[in-house]
Parts: sequence; C-alpha cells; structure tokens
Amino acid sequence: MTMPETTAIRILLADDHALVRRGVRLILDGEPDLRVVAEAGDGAEAVALAARHDIDLAVLDIAMPRMTGLQAARELLALKPGLRVLMLTMHDNEQYFFQALKAGASGYVLKSVADRDLIAACRAAMRDEPFLYPGAVTVLVRNYLDRVRDGEKPPEQILTPREEEVLKLVAEGHSSKEIAELLFISVKTVHRHRENLLHKLGLRDRLQLTRYAIRAGLIEP
Repeated sequence: MTMPETTAIRILLADDHALVRRGVRLILDGEPDLRVVAEAGDGAEAVALAARHDIDLAVLDIAMPRMTGLQAARELLALKPGLRVLMLTMHDNEQYFFQALKAGASGYVLKSVADRDLIAACRAAMRDEPFLYPGAVTVLVRNYLDRVRDGEKPPEQILTPREEEVLKLVAEGHSSKEIAELLFISVKTVHRHRENLLHKLGLRDRLQLTRYAIRAGLIEP
C-alpha cells in the first residue's frame, strides 16, 4: 500500500558529485515513503539548506569540499536535534566509520552497495535504529575487544569543531581572508586558530597541516 505523500520522510541529500546525487536521488525518490526535498553540493550548503527546509533525514557524503559530511553532521544536529543523519561514503575505512558514529550519525552506508542498503538504512534511522554495513559490525566488535584487552580508553577529540573547520580550509588551500569570509570570522581569529593548530598538533607549516588533515579524513589525498 502506498503511503500518502504527507507522511513521506523528507530528505536532504548532500554530495559534491552531481552524478552521484542524481543516482542516489533516483533510489530514494523511487520509494513512496521517501522524498528528497533539498540537494547540496557540500557540507556548508547542506547546513544552509537545512535552516530553510523542513527535513527529517540528512544523507551526507563524508568527503566534500569546504565542510565535510562529518562536520556538517555535527552542525546539523546542533541546528535540528531531532534530525537523523546517514553517512554515505565510498570508503570502507575504520577511522571514517568511528568518526561518523562520534558525530552522531545513525548509519554508515557504502556507495558501492547504496542500491541495496540505502533504503533500509533510511527507514532504520527513522525508527531510531542504527544501520551498519556487515563489515562495520566486525570492525566495531574488534575495536571494542582490542580496547578491553589493552585496557585503553578511546582518545579524546584533540581539536575543537571550529579548529577542525579552519584546518580543513587551510589544507584545501584557502587564504586567511577566504577562510574568514567562509566562516564569518575575522582574519585575526583565523590566524589565532591556525597558530593554535600548529601548537596543539606540534606541526610547523601548511604542508604538515595538510598531511595531518588527510590522515584525519578531513580531505581526500
């Protein structure tokens, strides 16, 4: 039985590749209970659109310019605490996976099997149930057992969300003036964040910051 359109789950879709967005939208809009109501080309645009649209679920690519899906997830959940978030990625990567969980995502879907998993993940998220691809469950259990065996605690977040934003933009090659305009802060504040980043991470220059940003999954190599 088809559901009335008024009950459809309203979705914000963000991916910097238009072709991927089109394919994902076809999958989602093909279901009577799912409807894409807004599309974004990066994380910053996704946050701006979320402020203007009534949405129930955000489907975010992890690796996007200006603001990653992980950064956008944190911003979106602060803006709309009841929102559900799914991360969509081509990376079967433990670090991305754990960062997605830490950012508050309800699920982690691989693009390679999106046609199989994405619809189920959307519905699970709206039921407040986590959705993890099979390999992720293995990673989660292995990581937990390793920590228990070694008596370790998970590392604390080293950088603040704002420092992470500045780091990403520095690594993408933006000037201090451009970063200030993108984040609506002063150039002086950008310089202060950059100095804090170098000090906290024990690094010397932009090149080392860029390498760190790649290792941290903020930008793609």
